[in-house]
Amino acid sequence: MARPSLFRQPDFARLWVGQTLSQIGSQIGGTAIGFLAILTLNMGAGQLGVLNGLRAIPALAFGLFAGVIVDRLRRKPLLIAADLGRAGLLALIPILALTGGLRVEHLYVITLGVTSLAVLFDVAYPAYLPALVEPGQLVEGNSKLAMSDSIAEITGPGLGGALTQALSPALAIAFDAVSFVASALSLGMIRRPEPPPAPAEARQSMLREARDGLRLAAREPILRALLGADAVQSIASGIIGTLYLLYVTETLGVPPVVNGLLIGIGGVSALIGAAVADRVTRRFGIGPTMVGARLLSPVSGLLLVFASGPLSVVVAMLALAQATDAKWAIYGVCEQSLRQAVTPNAFLGRVSATGRLLNGVLLPIGALLGGALGEWLGLRPAIGIGFLILAASMLFILFSPIRTLRALPVSSGDQPRG
Repeated sequence: MARPSLFRQPDFARLWVGQTLSQIGSQIGGTAIGFLAILTLNMGAGQLGVLNGLRAIPALAFGLFAGVIVDRLRRKPLLIAADLGRAGLLALIPILALTGGLRVEHLYVITLGVTSLAVLFDVAYPAYLPALVEPGQLVEGNSKLAMSDSIAEITGPGLGGALTQALSPALAIAFDAVSFVASALSLGMIRRPEPPPAPAEARQSMLREARDGLRLAAREPILRALLGADAVQSIASGIIGTLYLLYVTETLGVPPVVNGLLIGIGGVSALIGAAVADRVTRRFGIGPTMVGARLLSPVSGLLLVFASGPLSVVVAMLALAQATDAKWAIYGVCEQSLRQAVTPNAFLGRVSATGRLLNGVLLPIGALLGGALGEWLGLRPAIGIGFLILAASMLFILFSPIRTLRALPVSSGDQPRG
């Protein structure tokens, strides 16, 4: 007998609706902030660099301690507070713009505040889902939430550009603020109780609790494999992401409008992957599904690196590469579900924060490495090296217990295993 969809569970449906609206709003806001910085505040390259650099500071500065906070407190109130805080900060932008008082320094401070609250939300969010669904529904829950992300990536930037043109960048950002309020209201309507956090008398220092989370992520075989694969992938993503647009535009000669359509193909593919992830995992098993998704990554790399010839052939090869993006959506759903299943509830925040910290450190390193390789070897060889490193990340999955897993393991409670 087929299981009823999680969409028929009211609490999960509320979470999904709120998250979908919030993600679309964030895509609108991200697009509009870029236009605001350039068109309204006339920010130059240096100021834009500072603005983007500020986004990395919170995850690096207190990402691990955000994990400790998430594990010490109930997660739903933290999620609501983070949503309302971001709504309030973003609402300041249209208010200041309409009164003629918006300055570059305001945008810096607001960006830093919004990004800090986003770190807290992003750490608490995956830690909250296991309290809302049954263990056997984790893959389905993460699959549907990944669909939210894909829908937002497909629709949000276009809506952001349209609203910016029809109204103004500042007023478009107001839609982002409203979306966070909608998300907070949806979360507030969830009725299912979550497990209580550890009692205050059982707590240690924040530094020691953060260290315990790091030790668990490094010691548990499945978590260690996921962390290792993500670490190598972060370096590869930094290389590829830094060079991709330059390579496609200058080396392959793809016009910007065509490149936008190609990226749209990737978004649609990711949406399809998120939609079928639960079904694929039940058919093949979670371990073989993750291995298969990883094995497909060199295919898109080969298509991109060896794209050449007439523009029509190049575009066809790039379109085919983008069409394989479903693999990353499927892998991401499986990875998130596996991490949630293996990690004891009391450590979910810290384990999630460990992954975010690693990504925050290694992605910029990969970006710097990509720039250096591009200057030294040229764009095509540098992109190729990026994909070789990405392919190497699968070794952590292949040589781990994940490879043979058919179903999600069951966590042993609030204490780490092993």
